[in-house]
Amino acid sequence: MIQLLYTVIFAEAAMIMLLLFKSPLRKLVIAALDKIKRGRGPIVIKTVSGTISVVLFSTIYSTFKIQRRSIGEEGDTLNPTDQVLFSKHLLEASLMGFILFLALMIDRLHHYLRELRLRRKTMEAVKRTEVKCAGPEEVKAREEQVDTFKAMIKQLESELDSKVKEATTSEATVEALRKQCEGLLLEYDRLLAENQELRNQLQRLDQKISYSAGKKDS
Repeated sequence: MIQLLYTVIFAEAAMIMLLLFKSPLRKLVIAALDKIKRGRGPIVIKTVSGTISVVLFSTIYSTFKIQRRSIGEEGDTLNPTDQVLFSKHLLEASLMGFILFLALMIDRLHHYLRELRLRRKTMEAVKRTEVKCAGPEEVKAREEQVDTFKAMIKQLESELDSKVKEATTSEATVEALRKQCEGLLLEYDRLLAENQELRNQLQRLDQKISYSAGKKDS
């Protein structure tokens, strides 16, 4: 499941990068998102997001449950098996939360790009209308409207720049999370090896005890 979550994260990160830079691929991505948001698309997206949220909360609950159970049984330390389960649930919860965050980023970037495109088309239409206008009052009104649109475009561009900065920070977070995952996987392998070694020691100890008890009985 962890590999699947990482695949989704990298796919969302790639989509964000395509939305940030002007290219023919960005037009395809915007067109695909427009199509997804029509018809039954929003219902499917909400269903998938709701499912991920439910699984996320379930994973977080399982993590706290393992921690409470281990603390209740053995004090402040976790046994090797619980440590492995705790690390795995914590990593899955982090990845699912990051998937939801990147999905929200994609939705907002798509919204701002659509608004920016509509504003530009409106400005072009207003300029064409200005050429045809003859009355000075109407020309003045159109100029004021153009100024308003320019201010709105500047605001949208400012918001888009902030989203670009957030996306850059998200990319750095993905890289840090990937390195953390590698460390957790190494720790996971080490804990599995220790757990298996402890089981082997317990089996050998049980065999010795059984052998000693058999000798005493004989």
